Amino acid sequence: MHLLRVQVPDFRGLKNIDITFEKDFSPKIFPLGSQNGGGKSTLLQLIFVLLHCSVDEDKKPFLQNMLHDFKISEEEDKRILAIIDIWDGEEIINLEFFCKKVSFLEHIIGDSEEELDFLDCHAIDEDINPETILDIGGISKLKKRFSYDGKIVVFTRLQCCFNNKDMGKSKLFLDNISSKIFLAAPSTQVFLFLPQDSRKLLFKNLTNGDNYYSILESVKDKLPCLFTYDFLAVELLVKSFKYAVECDFRAMIKTGSYGNSYQTLINDLNLLLGNKKINVNEDFSGVNFHLDNNGETIELYPEDLSHGELKRLSIYIWLKSRNIEDAIVLMDEVEIAFHPDWQYQIISDLKEWAPSNQYILATHSYALCEALTPAHVKEIEPKLIKQEL
Repeated sequence: MHLLRVQVPDFRGLKNIDITFEKDFSPKIFPLGSQNGGGKSTLLQLIFVLLHCSVDEDKKPFLQNMLHDFKISEEEDKRILAIIDIWDGEEIINLEFFCKKVSFLEHIIGDSEEELDFLDCHAIDEDINPETILDIGGISKLKKRFSYDGKIVVFTRLQCCFNNKDMGKSKLFLDNISSKIFLAAPSTQVFLFLPQDSRKLLFKNLTNGDNYYSILESVKDKLPCLFTYDFLAVELLVKSFKYAVECDFRAMIKTGSYGNSYQTLINDLNLLLGNKKINVNEDFSGVNFHLDNNGETIELYPEDLSHGELKRLSIYIWLKSRNIEDAIVLMDEVEIAFHPDWQYQIISDLKEWAPSNQYILATHSYALCEALTPAHVKEIEPKLIKQEL
């Protein structure tokens, strides 16, 4: 999979966005730069939600949240949200996501005020060609008073138009791309696809356990392709160790000799840590770190490892444990906590760890951009301020 082009005419702070990501460039890593407030995070989140959530009914509420304030004016019947071109390995698939006014017949009889969910309505006069357009569903809810008389009510629905006229193939493509699009971002990011009420919690002093970060954690269970840069991805590390041990045990049953999956994992992780070492606890309750110093083994505590070391380790184990290959990986501010040398090095790290992926890196880092050719670097307004030599 390769994201070729993204066009966003007007969404939140994004205006007239038109960015190409060349298929033949090597490596397939594209920094996306701008100053703060340029909309880099918004762009990555929009791409992720459109491609990851459009075909799964359980994930469509995230689309509704993302597009909460996306309106169609009275003068318009249709408004383009985004146009995305993707190379699937054989051909270019063009996806045009747009919102359209659609008429519905009220199907609730009574004299009560209720909240009508677009996803439950039945269209009676949609002007669409079923062979070229996939109806994704409503993007919000509308509170309305219903009466005994049946009426035609106009709603807004999100739809997707394909250049491929085979709807069966188009749906299959969206289903496939939904498992091939990943978003990694700081856990301190404001995620627009979370419910609006949960985002407001960031400005409140709460004494109970309900807060933005706890809601984010529950959302990650529903969006398996979302990863946040936390202090250390302990759960992923433990799962990786368990899987390696199971592989070695199965090899013992099959061949009579234990495999080397566990030792390979240990060697790979230790290579990232330099003179520090990592292992899993005997009961798989967590991981531990130590330092070999002149024959003496010294136990290391969280304060003995830098934020950058733990983050680099987490990114590596995320890519490896999820077996992320031939995917589109969107990474927001990957350089946070890295020394400028490591900001430069993360490009070669990604090439080494999972070279078949395409990476789009929203960044403020000149060191990161300098690890690639100028043609790799994409910018949106306000552009990065050139560094003085």
